[in-house]
Amino acid sequence: MRALYGLASGMSLIRSSRTLFTLARALPFAVLLAVLGIELSPAHFLYTGPLLSPAPALAAVTMGPAGTGSVIVLAGMLSTITATQNHAWGTPAVYSNLLALFVVSVASLATSTARVHRERELAKARRIAQVSQDVVLRPVPARLRDVRAAGMYLAAEEGARIGGDLYEVVATPFGIRIIVGDVRGKGLPAVRSAAAVLGAFREAADYEPELPNTAIRCEAALRRELTRSEGPEERTDLRDPAEEFVTVIIAQITEAPVVELVSRGHPPPLLLRRGKTTSLETASPSPPLGLEELLSTSPVPAETYPFEHGDRLLLYTDGVLEARDPARNFFDLPTHLARLHNCTPQELLDRLHTSLLHHTRGRLADDAAMIVIERDTQQSSAQATS
Repeated sequence: MRALYGLASGMSLIRSSRTLFTLARALPFAVLLAVLGIELSPAHFLYTGPLLSPAPALAAVTMGPAGTGSVIVLAGMLSTITATQNHAWGTPAVYSNLLALFVVSVASLATSTARVHRERELAKARRIAQVSQDVVLRPVPARLRDVRAAGMYLAAEEGARIGGDLYEVVATPFGIRIIVGDVRGKGLPAVRSAAAVLGAFREAADYEPELPNTAIRCEAALRRELTRSEGPEERTDLRDPAEEFVTVIIAQITEAPVVELVSRGHPPPLLLRRGKTTSLETASPSPPLGLEELLSTSPVPAETYPFEHGDRLLLYTDGVLEARDPARNFFDLPTHLARLHNCTPQELLDRLHTSLLHHTRGRLADDAAMIVIERDTQQSSAQATS
């Protein structure tokens, strides 16, 4: 019901926006028709000249140069007709109205042209951002061997597509490997750090037999990125390498009914088994990537947890846990997750997304990323009988 409520609310908002936009575009023509109606009615003695000047300005808000120009032409024709009909040529009022209409028309054309150009540049930037997101955060495959997966990224800033949260799911010779992480900070520096960690993970996942070594390779890549950012050309980023770090959790799923985890300061995953949610807390918490000097042992050993057929694993960033409602109550992720055991991984994320937006009233305070991994019972059974 919440999903339907969210969908209905979204559709209602879209319809309302479209209606307002249509009304705004019709407003200049409504002004011109009102002036024409007054001039053709017994109330033609009313002074309607000042009503024509705002029409081009109103058109420039929602129309391009062509639409704005058409309103200008109609306003000029109407001004000429009314002056002729009222025998007002030669009076100062007529020429002052025409001068005002001319000035407003030139300004409106310039404004309309600039707005259209800005909208095109914004659309281009959004397309580039979409391509960048697909490179940094590639779509999660729906199936890899005997597991099903789904991923979701929610940007806190409206219109944003990439940020400091990261994730990846890849099939490797050693099993299915997953990483979910959160970069401290925001903006382009956070995106660069996320890209560095993801690039190292994608390469190391195929060549490092031991899962802890994958985290070491990610940490080395992050340190190189932070070191290179210390040059004078990066001073505008105000980045302090000593305060830059990335929390990550790296998981590995093989044919064995277990999941291996290496956590570096990241929130623990949640295991969903037959409607019951369990938090996979690490026995020995470790610092995030970038704070390796705080490690007591290196590398951080992987920890093993049961992961049987039909189990689901949710990996997420703290933007989900720290989401608050207007009363400052945190989002209860385990409770919401426990209710979603009879759906596909993608449906699970969609419903979590709806619940999260309902809880926060559509206002996320931080970016949020989620990955769901399910060991598919049907696929495993088919492999066993073949």
